[in-house]
Amino acid sequence: MRNVLLLGALVRIPFFAGAVLLVLHVVQTLHGSYVQAGALSTIVTVCIALSGPWRGRLLDRFGLRRTIAPSILIGAVCWSIAPFVGYVPLLILAAIAGLFNVPIFTVVRQAVIAATTEENRQPALALESVSVECAFMVGPIVGVAAAGIWSTTMVLFFVQMTLVLAGILLWVRNPPLRSATAADHSNSVAVPRRSWFRIEFVALCVGASAAIAVLAASELSFVSAIREFQAQQWLGVVLAIWGFGSVVGGLIYGALHRPISTYLLLAALGAVTIPMAFAAGPISLAITGLIAGFCCAPTITASIDQMSRIVPEGGRGEAIGWHSAALTLGNGIGSSLAGIAIDAGGFPAGFGAAATLGLLVGLGIPLLLTLRERRRPAIQKEPAAASQVGA
Repeated sequence: MRNVLLLGALVRIPFFAGAVLLVLHVVQTLHGSYVQAGALSTIVTVCIALSGPWRGRLLDRFGLRRTIAPSILIGAVCWSIAPFVGYVPLLILAAIAGLFNVPIFTVVRQAVIAATTEENRQPALALESVSVECAFMVGPIVGVAAAGIWSTTMVLFFVQMTLVLAGILLWVRNPPLRSATAADHSNSVAVPRRSWFRIEFVALCVGASAAIAVLAASELSFVSAIREFQAQQWLGVVLAIWGFGSVVGGLIYGALHRPISTYLLLAALGAVTIPMAFAAGPISLAITGLIAGFCCAPTITASIDQMSRIVPEGGRGEAIGWHSAALTLGNGIGSSLAGIAIDAGGFPAGFGAAATLGLLVGLGIPLLLTLRERRRPAIQKEPAAASQVGA
């Protein structure tokens, strides 16, 4: 598990760097517009999201090596050509590579879950979530710095080849995606989707999507707030402090002995987002951002932990794929929501919209699930009563 966590942490740095490099490559090297850069990023993101469930299903059915071998080959071919061509060929090749993306996030999380028990899974998943936060903080900075020194063509090529190399390392190491006991008894047969794709799982994906939407909306609101304060030089510092709060929160959550409901943490995330709407300058924004960050990583960690408890091992690859797709969808929803709110009422409206979403979904889903559980016995009693009358 230690090796998987380390490899996952190192691989995600070029993954996050690649996202910002695509934008820089289109604008700086290809002399395209930001609309073209945004379209490329959106298409690649959608392709990666679509690949999550079916690639995860292949992991459940055929194992790691048979699943990622085509991804390594297709990724190597596409990204050895894409940085050196024009916009349209780049768009096509990047979309194909996205559909056959090496499912790094799914593999790492599934391997961590397989290597742990329910008693020690929470701290392991917390470390995994913290590694994602650190990579998210470091990756874009490294990508932008490298693009400032060398051409975006060579940097984009190098970063994508690093991801291909990561896929090769995963293929060589072949970490187990199921516990030894489960693998012996199941003979690697995938669990039917209908056995776990139920209302509880769907509700959990909605909650995870809402959590990422809150974070994406908050990130865009940070940019708007800093611009309004005319303190653009502090944007990186404020975002780093926000990310540091998430790292600390993830470590604290991992040290706890009992899990906390995803929906409770989501509601708390919404609540601690509210004070940022009242920030009067970069310092107060950084302080409130630090406090809000404490709930970021724990919310995502709790959703993955809860998912591992309701989905059997034979279906976790596909389940994590659906979970990752929900996170990607939430990122788009949050950015769009914040953009509309900021245009209407400035950065306070952006933070307010993010907070409202977290509170509504975090409090609303448990209420709906409770009402559904109460209604189910009543529905079950009615056929029984009818049969007694007929008798």
